[in-house]
Amino acid sequence: MTSTDQKATVDGAIRAPGRWLALAVLVLAVLLVAVDATVLGLATPFLSEDLQPTGTQLLWIGDVYSFVIAGLLVSMGSLGDRIGRKKLLLIGAMAFGAVSVLNAYATSPEMMIVARALLGVAGATLMPSTLALIRNIFHDPKERSVAVGIWGAAASAGAAVGPVVGGFLLEHFWWGSVFLINLPVMAVLVVVGVKLLPESRDPNPGPWDLVSVVLSLVGIVAVVYAIKEAAVHGFTADVAAAGAIGAGALYWFVRRQLTLPSPLLDVRLFHHRGFSGAVLADLLTILGLSGLVFFLSQFLQLVQMRTPLEAGLIELPAAVGAVGAGLMAGHLARRASVRSAVSGGLTAVGLALAACTAITASTGILAQSLALFLGGMGAGLAFTVTADVILSSVPKEQAGAASAVSETAYELGAALGIALLGSVVTSLYRGFDTPAGVPADAAAAAHESLGGAVEAAKSLPGEEGAAMLSAAQDAFTGGFQTAAGVGAAVLFATAVAAWFLLRGQKLEDGVEH
Repeated sequence: MTSTDQKATVDGAIRAPGRWLALAVLVLAVLLVAVDATVLGLATPFLSEDLQPTGTQLLWIGDVYSFVIAGLLVSMGSLGDRIGRKKLLLIGAMAFGAVSVLNAYATSPEMMIVARALLGVAGATLMPSTLALIRNIFHDPKERSVAVGIWGAAASAGAAVGPVVGGFLLEHFWWGSVFLINLPVMAVLVVVGVKLLPESRDPNPGPWDLVSVVLSLVGIVAVVYAIKEAAVHGFTADVAAAGAIGAGALYWFVRRQLTLPSPLLDVRLFHHRGFSGAVLADLLTILGLSGLVFFLSQFLQLVQMRTPLEAGLIELPAAVGAVGAGLMAGHLARRASVRSAVSGGLTAVGLALAACTAITASTGILAQSLALFLGGMGAGLAFTVTADVILSSVPKEQAGAASAVSETAYELGAALGIALLGSVVTSLYRGFDTPAGVPADAAAAAHESLGGAVEAAKSLPGEEGAAMLSAAQDAFTGGFQTAAGVGAAVLFATAVAAWFLLRGQKLEDGVEH
C-alpha cells in the first residue's frame, strides 16, 4: 500500500462513525494493561502464602511487569510506527492472553517473576499503539482531547479498578484468577479490533535499530534496579555497578539517537520545555497514585484485616475521581490553562499522600475514600492533559514514538511508585522489635514481609502471635506513613516545577488537514 492509499484509508476510518467504537476497543486494551499493574496488590497475601517469596522477590513480582514495559515502550512504539500500529496491537493482545496463563499457574517465585516480565513484554506492544491510533483516528484537536480524556481516564482508573476486580475474584477463586480474566477480554479485543481499527504507520519509517532497543531496555531496568536496591540495602558495589551500567547504556542510547537518520526516539523533543515538563509531570503523577494504591491495598487487608473485596471497594473512589477528571481535563485546560490543570492535579495527588501520613489502624472508611478520590481526581486531570500535550507536540507520523514517551513515563512512574515508596516501607518495617519468646524462624518470616508476619502469627500461641502481629502491623503503618510523606513532598515540588515548565503551553484548537 502506498502512503497516499494508506492516508486515504486512515482518513476514511476517521470520518466513519465507527471511530468511537474503535476508541472503545483501544480503551479496553489500555484498561486491562493498567488493571494488571495493580490487580496483584490484593493477591499479594495469598501469593505469599502459596509461593513463599522473600521480601525482595515480592517487590520484584510487584514491579518487574512495569519495569519491562517501561524499558520496551519506546522500542515498541517505534516498531508500531514501522510495521503498523494495528498489527502490533493485535499481536500484543494475543501474546498478553497467552502469557497470562503462565502467570496464573506459576509454581515458584522465580517462575512468577519471569512470567510477570514476559507479560510486560506483551504489555509494551499494547500501550503506545492505543494512543498512537487515537492520534491518527481523531484529527480535530477538541475531539481528540475528548478521546485522550477517555483513554486517560481508563489508564488512571485502571490502576484503581485493579483492586476491585482482584477483590471480587479473590473472594471466589484462587489468586491465579486475577490473570485468567485477561483471556476473554483479549479475545474480544482481537475479534472486534480486526474489524474496527484502521491500520496506520509512518510512510517513511527507516530501519528499526536493535542496538537502541537493547540499550533502552538495559538502561531503564538497570537504573531502576539500582535505585530500588540502594533504598533497601544502601550503596553496595552491586548497586553502584548496576547504576553505572544503566546510566552508561542510557547515555549511549541518547548519543546514538542523535546520530541515526531514523532514531527510535527523537530526543530533540526534550529541548521543548513544555514537552519535558509534561513528561516529568506524567511520571510523578502515576508514581504517587500507584504507590498509594499498592500499599493501601496491603494496609487495608493486613493491618485493618479487611477482605479483598472490601479493600477493593474502599479504593474505588480513586477510579471515580480519575474518570471524572479525565473526561473534563481537556475542557479545563482550555478554559484555565495547561499549567493550572497539571499543577492542580499534581497538588491533589500530593494532598492525598499527605493525608496518609496520619493513617492508623483505626482510620475510618470515609477518610480513606476521600483521600483516594482526591488522588484519583488529581491523577486523571494531570495525566490526561500531559498526554494531550505530548501527543500534540509531534507530527502524526511520529505518534507511536511520542505515545511511547508518555507511556514510558506512566509505566516508569508505576514501577518507581512501588519500588521507591516500597523500599522506604520495607526498610522501616524490617527494623521492628520481635516480642520475647518468638522462635527465630517465625521472627525471620515476619521480618521478610507483613504477609509473612500474618502467616507466622498463626503458628504461634494466641497471645504471643497477637503480640508479634501487632508489632509488625505498627511497623508497616509507620513505614507507610513515612513513605506517604516522602511521596507528598515530591509531588508538591513537581507541581511547582510544572507551573514554570508549562508556562505558555496550550492545547490545539484548529482542525488538522
